[in-house]
Amino acid sequence: MNITPPSGSQIRIEHGDHRATLTEVGATVREYSVGGREVFTPFAEDEIAPASHGAVLLPWPNRLRDGRYTFDGIEHQLPLTEVPRSTAIHGLVCWERWDVVEQSPSAVTFELHLVPTPGYPFDLVARVTYALSDAGLRVTARTTNVGSSDAPYGVGFHPWLSPGDASVDECTLRLDASTRVTTDDRLLPTGTEPAAGDFDLREPRLLAGIVLDDAYVDVLRDEDGLSWMRLAAPDGRTAAVWTDSSMGTWQVCTGDAVAAARYRRTGVAAEPMSCVADAFRTGERLVRLAPGASHEAVWGATLL
Repeated sequence: MNITPPSGSQIRIEHGDHRATLTEVGATVREYSVGGREVFTPFAEDEIAPASHGAVLLPWPNRLRDGRYTFDGIEHQLPLTEVPRSTAIHGLVCWERWDVVEQSPSAVTFELHLVPTPGYPFDLVARVTYALSDAGLRVTARTTNVGSSDAPYGVGFHPWLSPGDASVDECTLRLDASTRVTTDDRLLPTGTEPAAGDFDLREPRLLAGIVLDDAYVDVLRDEDGLSWMRLAAPDGRTAAVWTDSSMGTWQVCTGDAVAAARYRRTGVAAEPMSCVADAFRTGERLVRLAPGASHEAVWGATLL
């Protein structure tokens, strides 16, 4: 009997030294490497993604307080998917089977029709394309509102940068952002403050002794309009994620509290997002997606 992996069918793409495996469940990046060196911390084919590794996060990224929000005067209640903190976390598509609608040796496009459900009665179609080139991995997500009413929307992604053969504590981290989002004991936003001390990552900072699970805004961009997060190993090889102007917030996590103990501090979550946690409640950076309208987000990764 053929047994399907927990993440469904495995779609492998390659270009030169670049290799990636994408999964049917969640349209997830299960692994990405360059020249045999991991850019993302992978998980095994026979595992469930341990800590949202490589996940697509929509129609909201991060946490929503009590799973409850009001939109256009109507209150909605979502299932609590992070029970200890009483939050709904990372959207609705991580555990859905996506359809492959286009494929070539170096690229694949997934599509999912997210039908209206209690708690999120909005009708969306999402497409995510993964493409490899000499420049690395490029990801384009385009979501269209095919319903008859406006929809609250946000998007994010959850790659974990790999330290390669080193430990996270031996690596340095650099993040192009100047403002940290402060949080309460449920990791829900309470305000912002200038990034300072161990939270100031504008210059490479050694991660030994530093614990992070923090969002950042006021991102900084290079001459190409890109904002970057870089994890540099002692040998100088650097796993890096970038995002263009379509997303203007970051979440960074060192994985100290990951439920699967063997994945703790085995990588650094480098999450480009269109909004930070609780956006459905606060309205901060929330996208109001009108009927027929689309939202596109672009990010990528490479080994420097």
